[in-house]
Amino acid sequence: METDRPVILIADDEERIRDMIREYISLENYDIDEASDGDAALEMIRQKEYSLVILDVMMPRMDGWQVCREIRKFSRVPVIMLTARGEEYDKLYGFDLGVDDYMVKPFSPKELLARIKAIIRRSRQEENDLKKDRFSSEGLIIDFDSRNVIVEGKQTAMTPKEYELLRFFVKNPNRVFSRDQLLNSVWGYDFIGDDRTVDTHVKMLRESLGSYRKYVVTVWGTGYKFETGVKP
Repeated sequence: METDRPVILIADDEERIRDMIREYISLENYDIDEASDGDAALEMIRQKEYSLVILDVMMPRMDGWQVCREIRKFSRVPVIMLTARGEEYDKLYGFDLGVDDYMVKPFSPKELLARIKAIIRRSRQEENDLKKDRFSSEGLIIDFDSRNVIVEGKQTAMTPKEYELLRFFVKNPNRVFSRDQLLNSVWGYDFIGDDRTVDTHVKMLRESLGSYRKYVVTVWGTGYKFETGVKP
């Protein structure tokens, strides 16, 4: 989004939570909109371009999961989910829907603000990179026009299929893909083989990425996803 002042939507049915978030983050020169239920939040997102959406899971009329699912049909706006539960299953489910980050209630407004800043900064960088058809994060740079992959300033040699797998991951961040989905999307429906091919290429890709292997995340029992926010 090309604006000097980021616009953030806070969607939560608890007025005190909205007040607390607004009071804290408005000090950072952000414009704030509010919604008290899922239907209202979704309609506002359809009508206006936001820099980030803070979305509570438990809301009347339409819960946060449903809102996020609908958002991802037409927008890649970053979403931070607010939830009273921090179980791994809930987080994996949310990441599969396209959630960018989680805050578990009760949370620190200072930590929320830090995450907002990081996500907006990353989102703007990604938008700039997409205009140039490139990706960059930390010391990893991928130029899709030239098919060059740079790791810590050095060009990395990859097999064609490694590169295609990396490109698919990067173009579909934070989404969990099963091995069958990766076979269909990267190798094609006419591929003759089994899902061990995916595991082998993921291993090769991680070796090529060096310290940035951390971006290719194994989701046990499901498959893989590409996530730049993980820690090494």
